[in-house]
Amino acid sequence: MYITITPQKLGGTYSQSSADFVGYLEKENQGLEQEEMENFFNQYGDEISAEEVVKDIDGNGAKLKKTEPKFYSITVSPSKYELNRLQNSSEDLKKYTRELMKDYVASFNREINGRPINIDDIKYYAKIEHQRTFKGTDIQIRENQPYATKILQLKTEIRNVEEGRKEGNIKEMQSKLAKLEKEAPHQQDGKRIVQGMPKVGNQSHIHIIVSRKDASNSVSLSPGSKHKASEVEMHGKNVKRGFDRDKFFERAEKSFDKTFGYQRNFAETYKARKDFIKNPKVYFASLMKLPTNEKALAFKILGKTGIPMMSSIPVTQAQLAMKVFNRLRRGVEVAIKSSSIGI
Repeated sequence: MYITITPQKLGGTYSQSSADFVGYLEKENQGLEQEEMENFFNQYGDEISAEEVVKDIDGNGAKLKKTEPKFYSITVSPSKYELNRLQNSSEDLKKYTRELMKDYVASFNREINGRPINIDDIKYYAKIEHQRTFKGTDIQIRENQPYATKILQLKTEIRNVEEGRKEGNIKEMQSKLAKLEKEAPHQQDGKRIVQGMPKVGNQSHIHIIVSRKDASNSVSLSPGSKHKASEVEMHGKNVKRGFDRDKFFERAEKSFDKTFGYQRNFAETYKARKDFIKNPKVYFASLMKLPTNEKALAFKILGKTGIPMMSSIPVTQAQLAMKVFNRLRRGVEVAIKSSSIGI
């Protein structure tokens, strides 16, 4: 499970309306019949139109400054192992979204009218998508890039020869071109993976747009990094404020596991991934204590995240060299930043 929380983009080509973002989320519906479309939904309703989402989100930003985001975007990307557990991707992910948003409100250290925040206090809309394309940040694109550069150069040379600007053997150049296409390390369905190419397999994921203001349009609820969980002194007492991201991510995993009876491997947990980056020695110490079958699956999962694993994995903690830590950690950081861990 990989979850990102990002604020509305301000400036540039983005207005302070949610229309651009909502329009972007409608891209998969283009060219589909009504019954084939994925519509927006929230905690209690389905079949919600994009127009209604824009109107509701845009009308719920009272007293927010022009430099403050009016909404946040939450993207939830289940792994292929998690998706395989579902019976019906669309309906099951809707069910999970409604549980997830309960976890979201429970992660705020805030009260409204003297009571804890509940699901009725937030305004959100969600949408299920089933397609993904390769991005420039994906490891497949980055590692194919040297080949892409040479291929582009060859194509330019071939065109120059064809148009008489240069002399050369076109047949020989085309042979080199075909060889480069096949030598690229990352292929899909017999073709070199390029940016924008659709990814094969189940790519179902969830997009959620949640208003910065509560449902009454009077209280600001920010999950942003500047509003992380902390303690402040109020009236002589230490009071927790802000949003606890660690709590949210951990609860999100537990809700998925409980809802679908999923047996989560150690390598799939948020805590493990966090330890992997911040304290690899602790991570590997825990990994090596796993039963053989779980350990084997953990390494398999890690290998599919795009992490540059060594050809042979040390068996004992004493054999773990620092260069292995650094290579693995860099790989995880890149995978996490790419927003597509692909487990």
